[in-house]
Amino acid sequence: MFERLKEVDPVVFESIKKEIYRQRDQIELIASENFAPLAVLEAASSVMTNKYAEGYPRARWYGGCCFVDEVEELARERVKKLFGAEYANVQPHSGTQANIAVMMAILNYKDTILAMDLACGGHLSHGHPLNFSGKFYNVVTYGVDRNTEMINCDQVQDLAKKYKPKLIIAGASAYPRIIDFKRFREIADSVGAYLLVDMAHFAGLVAAGIYPNPVEFAEFVTSTTHKTLRGPRGGFILCRKEFAKKIDTAVFPGGQGGPLMHIIAAKAVGFGLALKEEFKEYQRQIVKNAKAFAKALGNRGYRIVSGGTDTHLFLVDLQNKNITGRDCAHILEEVNITVNKNLIPYDSRPPKITSGIRIGTPAVTTRGMKEPEMEIIAELIDKTIRFCNDEEELDRIRKDVKELLDKFPLYEEISI
Repeated sequence: MFERLKEVDPVVFESIKKEIYRQRDQIELIASENFAPLAVLEAASSVMTNKYAEGYPRARWYGGCCFVDEVEELARERVKKLFGAEYANVQPHSGTQANIAVMMAILNYKDTILAMDLACGGHLSHGHPLNFSGKFYNVVTYGVDRNTEMINCDQVQDLAKKYKPKLIIAGASAYPRIIDFKRFREIADSVGAYLLVDMAHFAGLVAAGIYPNPVEFAEFVTSTTHKTLRGPRGGFILCRKEFAKKIDTAVFPGGQGGPLMHIIAAKAVGFGLALKEEFKEYQRQIVKNAKAFAKALGNRGYRIVSGGTDTHLFLVDLQNKNITGRDCAHILEEVNITVNKNLIPYDSRPPKITSGIRIGTPAVTTRGMKEPEMEIIAELIDKTIRFCNDEEELDRIRKDVKELLDKFPLYEEISI
């Protein structure tokens, strides 16, 4: 593998080789990352990358689209079956572009959106002032209760009643609890708003039936295809049939030109794998691992935001450990453990520093790790923080990390 690349562009080859080693040799705990199956990688690197296919199946602007039509239709049908949706658009290049399309389809400039505050776990495409959503629309945010650190639906109801949003968004990038979509539907109906659920983080859990399905409650559901779904990097939109034409037009020509047909082929493969029974067991293990991991860190004196997790991720408050989120993420990477710094609710530190870290279990679960390994990793994290200035101890931790990863090899079939 990579023989031609090695010859044609050894510089790029070297970077890819190092990235393969990095993924093999680090404990990956970033909640939004995962390891795509080799079949997904093969589809993503296929000759379908050569094909322009502006438009939709059987309604393309270019000829020669019969076979890319097949894979796009397959991706649509599989994802509809996976989530019980009436309609699907699988062309968005990312979750953010999926959100752009929904907003373009139903909102006018300066319409009001009610969405979760980024500082409390929301996503930048839900109204951050530097993002398109914050620039083009009037954004009102809800947060979490200061005591429970969970969404207070009464607050959401009060804000909806006061500001009369045209769109309410549920879904987050750093919220560890199950969201009450039924209550959000009731709130949206009470003010005549549309409901959009961004399930990018927990879509795999929904597909496995261990997280409520937002398709039952929302006119629009957006998601990425990686993270817990374990497909290629990309996005998709689910909606009710009555909005199909508006959504399709908002994606193309509204926000994109030619779709990435090699990625859509890889999405089809990923959706197909997610329909299998073993995928459901994998998702159940993700949640078991997250709960065990959070408990293990809690037993070592770390405060877990909201007291635990119902999902694939949790937030760790580091304020009593005399280390910032940024410094913690840096020192953990030094011992080959990868996390990301993250704001905790009502954080006193700025986003570039933070008082917390976010931990997710999809990638380590893909490697085959279970609850006993979560206990081991929790101990490695605790030791790294406690001995962050002791190079001899850090070196021992690096060896322990390698010893653990050697038991759960990754991408052995990829020869370098």
